[in-house]
Amino acid sequence: VPDRVMAAVLAAEVLAPTALVHAGNEIEVAAVVAPRSVMREVAHIFTANKFGVGDHVVAIPTAQRSKMELVNWDDDAAVEKDRLLEAFAAFAAEICEAFGAQGHWADYVDPCSGLPAIAKDSTHVYDEVAGMQTLLKYEVSQAGPCKILLHPTWGSAVYPATCFTSAPADVVAAVLAKYRPSP
Repeated sequence: VPDRVMAAVLAAEVLAPTALVHAGNEIEVAAVVAPRSVMREVAHIFTANKFGVGDHVVAIPTAQRSKMELVNWDDDAAVEKDRLLEAFAAFAAEICEAFGAQGHWADYVDPCSGLPAIAKDSTHVYDEVAGMQTLLKYEVSQAGPCKILLHPTWGSAVYPATCFTSAPADVVAAVLAKYRPSP
């Protein structure tokens, strides 16, 4: 990889995947300036904002370690998915409110539907697995017609979900720093 390409990749990363804590739940969070391919998706999903491919949006991909591989469709997996969804939604709503209080747009994707959770004005779906693959270079596996995200440490025992904001990198870093675990 040429040095200029690596420099561009590193400049786009606002926060490497880091363990944060919200309401007793550990959530691995990263922050990445959305590349053009993700901005195309953002423009389709968050239509009210009239985003262009060159606009500045920070993607905040999150991952929670699940108690089991989430490729299962049984009752235990459904309960676990609900638990992780609730933890993510509470965290996402709180950080989106913090960005909004500082005058920045923010929204998150409902992992169940793939649709915006706050704006609710779109019918375009965000693919969390493809997003994590693009933003964090995580690998995927194929299970029949479904792509399965493979976290570098947890494998397929992972629940991905993403927030987006127009806040600058320093504001994103400051908001997320509030959730760093106490030493």
